[in-house]
Amino acid sequence: MSESANRKLVLLSGWGCDARLWQALDGHWPSGLEITAPDWPGYGEREALEDPASLDELAEAMASELPSDAIWVGWSLGGLLAGALLERLPAPRALVLLGMGERFPHPEGVSRAALAQFRKAFRRDPASTHAHFLRWQLGGEPSPRSAHQRLIALLGDDASADTATLAAGLAQLGELDNTERLASPPCPVHRLAGEADPLLAPSVRERADLRLPEAGHCPLISQPTRLARALAAIAEAPERTTIEGAALEPTS
Repeated sequence: MSESANRKLVLLSGWGCDARLWQALDGHWPSGLEITAPDWPGYGEREALEDPASLDELAEAMASELPSDAIWVGWSLGGLLAGALLERLPAPRALVLLGMGERFPHPEGVSRAALAQFRKAFRRDPASTHAHFLRWQLGGEPSPRSAHQRLIALLGDDASADTATLAAGLAQLGELDNTERLASPPCPVHRLAGEADPLLAPSVRERADLRLPEAGHCPLISQPTRLARALAAIAEAPERTTIEGAALEPTS
C-alpha cells in the first residue's frame, strides 16, 4: 500500500475482535491509501487501561493513533467508541460508522434486555460467550459458516483481549449514546451497513449512507472489495454526501 498524506484511514475493530480482523481487506485496497489498524488498549498485545471503561484514559492512550488528518473507520463497538472520542480528541477528516448507529441497543434490533442477558452470560463464562458472539454476528452473511471459518483463521479460537476490557466494552455498548454528539458533528460522518446486518435495527440500516448488498454485520469478511472501494471513495472526498456507486458493482 502506498502512502498519501491526504488519504489516511485508521481502522478500528469492534467488540471481541483485535486489529487482525482488518487483514481481511488486504489485497482489496485501491492504490494511494495509507492504512493503519491499531489495537484498542487491552486487545492483542496492548496493555489494558487501568480503568477500561474510562473514555478519558482511552483518548489519552489512542491520541497518537487517531490523528486529525485521517479518516477514522470504526466497526461495531469501534464506531461507538470513535464517536465518543470526537469530543476528547481533535476531529478527524471524517468518521465512518460501519455496522453501528448513534447507539447500540434498539427495540427493533438488539434490545437492552437481550444485551443484559448477554452480559450476564459473559460474566458466567467469558470464553464460551465470546465464541457464541463470533457466530451470532455472522448470521446475516451469505455463508455464515464460511465467514466464521475465515474469522477464526484471522483471529484464532481464543479472544485476544483482556477480560476486564471485554466486560467494559459490553457495558459501553449498553450505555454509550452518541446521538447528541453526532447531531452537530465536528466532521463529516458516513454510515455504512450490511443490508442484512442482524445486529442493527431495520430503521438504522435504512438510514445508512451506503448499504452493502450480500453482507451482514461483517462486510469485512463477506464483501471486502466492495467495502474497500467504499472506504477509498470516502478517503478521496470525505465531505461528499454520497458514496460513488462503483463501490456496489459486483465483484468477480
